[in-house]
Amino acid sequence: MTDTRVISTWTEFTRNSAIYLLFTFVTIKVFKFLFCNSRTSEMSSFSMATHPEALRRERILNSRLYFDVPLSKVSIIYSSAYDISFMGIEKLHPFDSTKWGRVCKFLVSDGFLEEKSIVEPLEASKTDLLVVHSENYLNSLKSSATVARIAEVPPVAFFPNFLVQQKVLYPFRKQVGGTILAAKLATERGWAINIGGGFHHCTAERGGGFCAFADISLCIHFAFLHLRISRVMIIDLDAHQGNGHETDLGDDNRVYILDMYNPGIYPLDYSARRFIDQKVEVASGTTTEEYLRKLDEALEVASRNFQPELVIYNAGTDILDGDPLGLLKISPDGVTSRDEKVFRFAREKNIPLVMLTSGGYMKLSARVIADSIENLSRQGLIQTRPE
Repeated sequence: MTDTRVISTWTEFTRNSAIYLLFTFVTIKVFKFLFCNSRTSEMSSFSMATHPEALRRERILNSRLYFDVPLSKVSIIYSSAYDISFMGIEKLHPFDSTKWGRVCKFLVSDGFLEEKSIVEPLEASKTDLLVVHSENYLNSLKSSATVARIAEVPPVAFFPNFLVQQKVLYPFRKQVGGTILAAKLATERGWAINIGGGFHHCTAERGGGFCAFADISLCIHFAFLHLRISRVMIIDLDAHQGNGHETDLGDDNRVYILDMYNPGIYPLDYSARRFIDQKVEVASGTTTEEYLRKLDEALEVASRNFQPELVIYNAGTDILDGDPLGLLKISPDGVTSRDEKVFRFAREKNIPLVMLTSGGYMKLSARVIADSIENLSRQGLIQTRPE
């Protein structure tokens, strides 16, 4: 009887000890797991905070701005939200803030485009914008006075910022989404046109010249990571110097900048000019023939100097004769020839091309852009009807 009791007691002690040891072992493992996870999370947060490129990568990969576009759509990007209407005060600036919508209306009414075939982009979120812009800069846009300076419309400063965000900055954010998406479409189909964008005066830290967001810089950073593009050429043929993307990307050897601009007008950014790889200055009063000759020479030099995997073409129409800000004398047919030359340059080398409409300060601009796109379609350089 005593032996049985001893054995039973010993068995119970052994079982309790085993349970205790097992509990201790499991507890140690759980705490170790939680500690490691906590350390990993802390290290990850530290890594993100101390390595901006890692944070930029995370933001790009988590963005919704790239999405698959069905073949029933063509590579023309536009949203009715692009157009700016703000109780008429937008008319205080010479820029035609309904230009983008009128371009599409011309293309549709002329039978070159169907509304249902147009791609509508998503709005660039704050996280998307932080890929290039700083938190401080984006916070500065919460001041209506800052936006008024950028838009060059002083009365905007007196409106509540929520209205300014909705009526001015929201259309710009939609256009940024269009520029970023255009690079994906171009690599898939050979070309894409954002009927908007081209805000080439905005840098990561400062807006100006009617440009609140650096869509060209953003587009290129998205393409570097998402599309695995390693060489980009910017062909900026707006009449004004593209000081925004030059400041942001001019020291990046993956980017080649050809800027053909009037050196005697805004922005007169001599600091940014040193970042231009190929500078072509066209003085006030330059005529169509001289302009196109210089462009032919410039494209020839560019083709020898750099072999891009993507071309971003900033196709401002402020080069038109009569434009109050560009001060050049290029005919509407000259603009059509200019755009065709750039598209042929990319087509001959099988390089995807993104076209942005950028500046243009006459009502005539919308008609000229539409005519140029129609010519590209007739020449077989783009396809404005779904396959």
